[in-house]
Amino acid sequence: MKTDVNISGFFPILKAALKGEERDYTKGSIKLAILLLAVPMILELSLESVFALVDMFFVGKLGQNAIAVVGYTESMITMVYSLSIGLSTAATAIIARRVGEKEMSGASKAAIQALLISLFVSAIISFFGVIYAEKMLAFMGATPEVIAEGLAFTKIMFGFNIVIVLLFLINGIFRGAGNAALAMKSLWIASIFNIILDPLLIYGFGSWQGWGLEGAAIATCIGRGTGVVYQLYHLFYGSGLIKIKWSDVFPDFTIIKSMVSLAWPATFQFIIASGSWIILTRLVADAGGTEASAGYQIAIRNVVFFILPAWGLSNAAATLVGQNLGAGQPQRAEKSVILATKYNAIFMTMVSIIFIFLSPQIISFFTDQDEVQKIGISALQIIGYGFIFYGIGMVMIQSLNGAGDTRTPTWINFVGFWLFQIPLAYYFVTFTDWGLNALFAAIPIAETSIAVMAFIIFRQGKWKKVKV
Repeated sequence: MKTDVNISGFFPILKAALKGEERDYTKGSIKLAILLLAVPMILELSLESVFALVDMFFVGKLGQNAIAVVGYTESMITMVYSLSIGLSTAATAIIARRVGEKEMSGASKAAIQALLISLFVSAIISFFGVIYAEKMLAFMGATPEVIAEGLAFTKIMFGFNIVIVLLFLINGIFRGAGNAALAMKSLWIASIFNIILDPLLIYGFGSWQGWGLEGAAIATCIGRGTGVVYQLYHLFYGSGLIKIKWSDVFPDFTIIKSMVSLAWPATFQFIIASGSWIILTRLVADAGGTEASAGYQIAIRNVVFFILPAWGLSNAAATLVGQNLGAGQPQRAEKSVILATKYNAIFMTMVSIIFIFLSPQIISFFTDQDEVQKIGISALQIIGYGFIFYGIGMVMIQSLNGAGDTRTPTWINFVGFWLFQIPLAYYFVTFTDWGLNALFAAIPIAETSIAVMAFIIFRQGKWKKVKV
């Protein structure tokens, strides 16, 4: 492990950030530590968001039913993302704490147990996801025509959810060890394969006509699976801090209990958030039909594209919090969070400006249907007004998670999304004549409230005393 974090000059810093070396982030410049962690994390999560945009771009040529199917499925699959992020959050918190304590064997054991948990849970999701795919699409508001066209797509995505779970989880392991660049490289590989395979499997080549919508699902699963193979190679045969041996791949229920105690609140934290997005998707479908759903889903894909890089900075803060608390330096952990918050607020302000003024150009890139464009532009502009608060809230929430306090963010999300956002959106669309724009406005209003709550709780400082 590199113990110095003293590098100067733009290109040396960029080279070090992308190289993929594990470092001791409990010493040296905090600004430099954030850059070394955040640059690969931002690139990693930008590439994760490329999956959704690439699928939407190529599927968009198949018509509004296909767009709606991808949107409905992605909204439901966010439950899988929630599980993946929950497990990843727990793994990052525990491994970062062990690394800060210089307990490398404990970090490796935690990684093994996280893998075992993920395999068990993803198998259950596959079983029920395939069986109930049709009913879930109907619940989301899909018409019979949309279900007929997209049922196979949904079954494939749920059936092979293991590649989503492992991709997120193992990257969380790498981040906890301070090797964000290795996590980034796994997404590079996955994204490249997805970009190449998407048009080939959707539209075919030569005399072969391709698999259409199903081809998009297959391409995505193969792409993610390739990234997982790369990750597993480095976990078992790489030279990093986390070294897993086949002889050690057995359940350790003490570690599993500790992992689950952190993972279940983190999982519910994101299920609460993603569940609210599912309800909003249903409200949009009920209020505006398939065209409204298509426009809204295109807007949301672009929102995700720009939000995920901001999660990169937030994840950098989480790693710094975990390692520095493990090293007994809570003040350095707090300084890291405040600085990361400033950077994220600046970045998200720039994104907000882009969404407000360039939304017509962005939406028209994905569809040429007038009504779909109109709704997508409105959604993107309205949601964009709250981006600075999204950025602040993300860092606060992830910092609490990185400290091992996964329960507080869960309550914050429950209050912000289920007791505020959903009732507000339902009221707007049911009891007023303000239309879909009012429903979209519930999103930045709720996100702002969440950011304020998270900031107040973070400043109270109780997270500094959490034991992991």
